[in-house]
Amino acid sequence: MPENTVATLLAPMEMDDVVDAFAYIRALQAGDIDTACAVADATGPELHRLLLDVAARVFIPVTAADDHDGEPCAHSFLAAALGRLLLELLCHGECLASAPGIAATITRFTESILTDEHGDVADVLRQLEAAGMKQAMEAHPAHRTTA
Repeated sequence: MPENTVATLLAPMEMDDVVDAFAYIRALQAGDIDTACAVADATGPELHRLLLDVAARVFIPVTAADDHDGEPCAHSFLAAALGRLLLELLCHGECLASAPGIAATITRFTESILTDEHGDVADVLRQLEAAGMKQAMEAHPAHRTTA
């Protein structure tokens, strides 16, 4: 996953929020509706905000292209790929404002842009969750659990 300074502008999420959001996303990605519903019930209306936080952390660093005096650069393909992804979501009738719609968008973005050809989406989602947990632990050291 490309590193980008734009990611530093986002305040870290709380560790529990990262866990809840990714539990929901990964459950939907795996087709485990029962687990997704259980997470949604346990998290409540806050799930919507958590998923939007994750979406920002997934989309913004990847789609932010460096300025090269208006010339195409290595990241120029991202705008086109993102446009295709949004068109695909709209064609499939996804409600981008609902929790399942946001989770599906994150999963499809991960599949379309963050994974190599034939890449493992679940593995990339685990990497994104680990990155979110690391950032949360660094920002909120008092919340660390002791073994």
